[in-house]
Amino acid sequence: MIQSLLEAFQQDQDLTELPEPEAFEAFAAYCVLNSYYNEPFNPDTYRTGGGNDLGIDAYAVLIDGQMYREPTDVQVAMQERRRPQVQVVIIQAKTSSKFETKVISDLAENLGHLCGAETIPYEVSDDVKGLRECLDAVYQDPARLAGRLPELHVRYVTTGDQIAEMVHRKARSAERLLGRLNRFETVEVRCVNRPELRALYQQAISTVEVTVPVPKQFAMPTAPGVEQSFVGLVGASELVRTVLEDDSGKLRENLFESNVRAFQGYNAVNSGIRDTLRDPVKRQRFAVMNNGITIVTRKMNRVGDDFVLDDFQIVNGCQTCHVLFHERDQLTDQVYVSVHIVHSKDEDVIQGIVAATNQQTPVSAEDLAARQDFHKQLEDFFTLGWDKPHRLFYERRAKQYSERKDVEKTRVISRPQLSRAYLAMFMDEPSRVGRYQELMKARGAELYAADQQPILYYTAAATWYRLEWLIRNQRVNRGYRPTQYHLMALIRQKLLGSGAVPTHDKAVTKACTRILDVVWDAEAAEKLVVHELLPVIQRAIDAEREAGVPLGEAVRNERFAERARRELTGSTGR
Repeated sequence: MIQSLLEAFQQDQDLTELPEPEAFEAFAAYCVLNSYYNEPFNPDTYRTGGGNDLGIDAYAVLIDGQMYREPTDVQVAMQERRRPQVQVVIIQAKTSSKFETKVISDLAENLGHLCGAETIPYEVSDDVKGLRECLDAVYQDPARLAGRLPELHVRYVTTGDQIAEMVHRKARSAERLLGRLNRFETVEVRCVNRPELRALYQQAISTVEVTVPVPKQFAMPTAPGVEQSFVGLVGASELVRTVLEDDSGKLRENLFESNVRAFQGYNAVNSGIRDTLRDPVKRQRFAVMNNGITIVTRKMNRVGDDFVLDDFQIVNGCQTCHVLFHERDQLTDQVYVSVHIVHSKDEDVIQGIVAATNQQTPVSAEDLAARQDFHKQLEDFFTLGWDKPHRLFYERRAKQYSERKDVEKTRVISRPQLSRAYLAMFMDEPSRVGRYQELMKARGAELYAADQQPILYYTAAATWYRLEWLIRNQRVNRGYRPTQYHLMALIRQKLLGSGAVPTHDKAVTKACTRILDVVWDAEAAEKLVVHELLPVIQRAIDAEREAGVPLGEAVRNERFAERARRELTGSTGR
């Protein structure tokens, strides 16, 4: 069964050339990390490679719900946030049909060295060094972690069915060992067997469906664009059990992606919510003391007092939900939560609700941009008018194409991914896309303007796709992945020159066609990137390295971008 899922996964992710053990590592990473992160991502990116990996086959660092792998990305994300919520996810994946206690013991010992403050006593791979640098970036400013230390989640994945009691005991022992480092708020070491792995994969490729009982509710008046709307009271424990908690007992973090703010930790407001739930008298008044939550669902069936919700988001009430989940042991039958359920298929209505229910927090232009007609035009432009080999899919909302069996997931590009690609390629910002929030504040208003040509965004997406394809299929060494956006800028410079992007319709189409003719020809694209552009990039890398600047840091400074431009101009005479 897992073999058939693995083969489907390889086809879906265009990883058919990976050997089976490496493909299984990517599969395990995809299944596990999708339970933490709901946006599209390339699972092979989070996999480690080569020997001396200390038993770590994949890893990721999540900061306020955003997922990172590169140390410099982690450093920037930590600097941008005042009280970040950090989760470190470590994955070991083996195709064997049983769990071994020695594997857990060895992994725990290795993680003890890796996550501790002392020097690692072993020779380790570059990937593991990168993980250690990520952890160093997390702990660089202890004041930022004053509210809550990072969480450590370790997953040991096999195709086995049974998990012996001794294996469970070893996992608990590993948790105690790693907990004594005093570096983590919580440590969780879990084995993932075949049934759970299958469930995680199904969860990753489909939307969440839940049945929530709402015994006390009334229907709201009809409104344009709204199928149905209800306001009611839900038992707090029922809300946690049926909606917030997944099958493995974890909080469904991906339900809150439409919230402008991630969980803010136990600030004054959230501490007040917690104190209310811990007070035997006050918690009975919770429904009248708390604003409650708003759920927007694209699919809904009602059976009596039970609401069956599918493809839904909690668009307001992120803070309340997190505290309820953390304090679930305090929830009695007398604790209720006010819930507003809105059923709508109209994306403009949905995004309008997101904006209205988050008025207390400044909403960025990017968060509201999905309401603009331009995004609908892009969605249609990407899929219509192109033959199948050249078709891409612009994802305006999370998991929009997750259940489409006819859509190759590597051809799906999300709004943040498209924004980065366009900024790098056509706005000369390859060095700042790693500081995405900062860049969006500075130049986000220039994106997705009504007078821009959709073909420019499609061209950026196609170039991004081709570079991903070259790396994924090992035509380009994975070590060059941090330079991907610089390569996009160089492709534009090489094929169009360094002048301004044309604005006239015909000129734009002609320029983009010149790029697309190369990008969609796999052989021509490989020749351009490998033989002409990588030597340019390597010379820029070497110059930065001589100055003592590591690659992860180099690609985020304008000096590197300018050096690459000059190198290309010198090599071509342009």
